[in-house]
Amino acid sequence: MRVAVVGATGAVGQIMLRTLERRGFPADAIVPFASERSAGRELDGYGVIQPLTEETVQGYDLALFSAGGSTSRAWAEHFVAGGAVVVDNSSAWRMDPDVPLVVSEVNPEAIDEARKGIVANPNCTTMVVMLPAKALHDAFGMTAMVATSYQAAGGAGQKGIDELAFQVPVLHDDIEMLVNDGAQAARRVESSIHENTLAYNVVPLLGTLGENGYTDEEMKLQNESRKILGLPDLAVSPTCVRVPVMVGHAIEVKATYAAEVDRDEALEALRAFPNLIVEDAPTPLEAAGRDETFVGRVRVDLADPRSLNFFVVGDNLLKGAALNTVQIAELAVERGLVGARA
Repeated sequence: MRVAVVGATGAVGQIMLRTLERRGFPADAIVPFASERSAGRELDGYGVIQPLTEETVQGYDLALFSAGGSTSRAWAEHFVAGGAVVVDNSSAWRMDPDVPLVVSEVNPEAIDEARKGIVANPNCTTMVVMLPAKALHDAFGMTAMVATSYQAAGGAGQKGIDELAFQVPVLHDDIEMLVNDGAQAARRVESSIHENTLAYNVVPLLGTLGENGYTDEEMKLQNESRKILGLPDLAVSPTCVRVPVMVGHAIEVKATYAAEVDRDEALEALRAFPNLIVEDAPTPLEAAGRDETFVGRVRVDLADPRSLNFFVVGDNLLKGAALNTVQIAELAVERGLVGARA
């Protein structure tokens, strides 16, 4: 089995390589692909990084993409034509009706509908919400969801992490300014990756703002949740916020159901769900580097007995991206998709 990893030198691509190795994925060869800037140099343990050309993309069984939407749109179908099943981590194919959008624990059977030979990985924020959302939907029947995210700098990739890491020591040098003149403090550093200064701050805008006042990141939370859960009429009210955390997304969710809910039954459903851990007060810092998703602060809503409030966290680079991509690849092998196209 030959596996291509496209975007192998990026933050998620590197974690993807480690995850394949850590989980003992049955590949005979794993070949790294990257941009022309990186192609040709040696990647320790994996050989020479390949460029994307008509010749180099032939003859793979699986191609795992984490190189951005434009690269996925340009090259995914070329890998498919060469015999591969493509698992794509960008937004390029997620809403295509012929491309399943899969969370391995939530809707694994959807992978069988990969009519284009492409399977999509959800947005990292949607991913974190889906495990508890599915567990509770199966128990009570979800009709609506208000989701407010607290997204890590790492959601913007390595550059997002680097920008926050640079800003923190600069602003930390003048605590008095942070307390007495925050506007001046915010202008002491530049922000090119995040919408505003992120260090010692919270930025309630990330993604591209649409005409309806919502960002594309917020619309992903609505549209992808509907597709993954098979609930096309699910009412979703999303707000996405960037917070000064390196890795680990957190989402506060108010989910509304068809009938009144019971907290004990909800906790039982959450504890029984695979790769979901119930804690009193989970935090994104403690979720960083962990495969599992963590949920806590589970409460029946004070004003609506049909609603539950809960707080969920997960590593946006692992389960939110690299890990689920590898889990989808494992599903493709288990369900006989790999090799079928060739």
